[in-house]
Amino acid sequence: MHNTLWRDSNFRWLMGGAVLSGLGDQFTMIALPWLVLKMTGSSLALGLVIATMSVPRAIFMLIGGALVDRYSPKSVLMVTKFANALVIGTLAALVLAMPAMLTLPLLYALALALGLAQAFASPAGTSILPTVVARERLQAANSTMMGVRQSLMLMGPLLGALLMVLGGDDIHAAANGGGNANGIGYAFGFDCASFLISAWTLAKVHALAAANPAPVQNQGVLHAVVEGMRTLWQNVAVRTCFIYWSLVAVAVGGTMQVALPLLASRNLDGAASLGILMSAHGIGTLAGMAMSRTKMRTIPFGATILAIDALVGLLMAPLGTITAAWQGMALLGAIGVLGGYMQVAIFTWIQQSVPPHMLGRAMSIFMCIFMGVAPLSGTVIGALLQWISLAQLFAGCGALLLALATFAWMATPMRHIESASAPRAVSQP
Repeated sequence: MHNTLWRDSNFRWLMGGAVLSGLGDQFTMIALPWLVLKMTGSSLALGLVIATMSVPRAIFMLIGGALVDRYSPKSVLMVTKFANALVIGTLAALVLAMPAMLTLPLLYALALALGLAQAFASPAGTSILPTVVARERLQAANSTMMGVRQSLMLMGPLLGALLMVLGGDDIHAAANGGGNANGIGYAFGFDCASFLISAWTLAKVHALAAANPAPVQNQGVLHAVVEGMRTLWQNVAVRTCFIYWSLVAVAVGGTMQVALPLLASRNLDGAASLGILMSAHGIGTLAGMAMSRTKMRTIPFGATILAIDALVGLLMAPLGTITAAWQGMALLGAIGVLGGYMQVAIFTWIQQSVPPHMLGRAMSIFMCIFMGVAPLSGTVIGALLQWISLAQLFAGCGALLLALATFAWMATPMRHIESASAPRAVSQP
């Protein structure tokens, strides 16, 4: 199956663009926060820039999903690539050629534009594979794409940081004519170029004939969003899974984001330990994604997800009591393996279970669960940590996840939900 996948020209073009664009994304993800901190030295300003990107992304993602279903994932993704290239290119030009004109309000405006572009790019990017890759190759394609993305998340920030160190990052000196911030500008410039090149590779990708249902052109966007939610709600399997994942996101979605840095600071050796823990989790996730190529054909999809969540709950519970980095590495590495396997399985299941003309809206709802609900969970976690210890938090979240998985197993039909593996007729590329 793996060799067959790489003989698929659609997948090769899509993967080539994804690698380059993904690396550029990582450069911007480290360059933009660093630029804000170098300009202001304010964590509040950094938080506001991140919020300016995140809020419109969460708000407009459902609309993005409706537009994906109307115009096709490829069309929407192509537009977002040019939009992102314009915004990131503007940032690069300002840093490299006009640093004195770079102000915080302008950064807020550019961050807002990036967030809006991501709101449409996310559902398009997660919906495109089923339209260009044969159904029987989806599991392998998702595993490969997600594995590469995870690898880029490990390597990209290091390369971006190296570029900024070598090229220079003193934006104040650059604005006053006494130095340069070329490293930051080069990072943005690379990302801009990556969007343009990946747009070219995307143009080489052709949708499968069977993956092009006639869209409903005369339907309003908001009406399409409502119709999509209603249709998905009527699907018992999809409804059950989405409700369960929403509860999981509320219960434990923000724990790692908020509590893990505190764990490294209070129980271990600070930033270095945090990097080690994050790397262990990332490597575990990558391994889990690689393992996902092996399908558990005898175990229903729902039962697999619930069993994995129960194991993650058991592994999460003792995290707050660790006193050495190797203990955290072992626990987070195992959690990463389970999570990586589950990510590929879930994406593949949604792509195969939802009708093609609804896939954009389905993926946008799924992404909203974790991009919208999980940050709210992080806010609650931050408040709770004013009153309870890290050990109590991790133990409580682990127990809650285990309880949710157990309840879903006993009281809902989720454990009986099967993998959507029956092939459908598609024309081969």
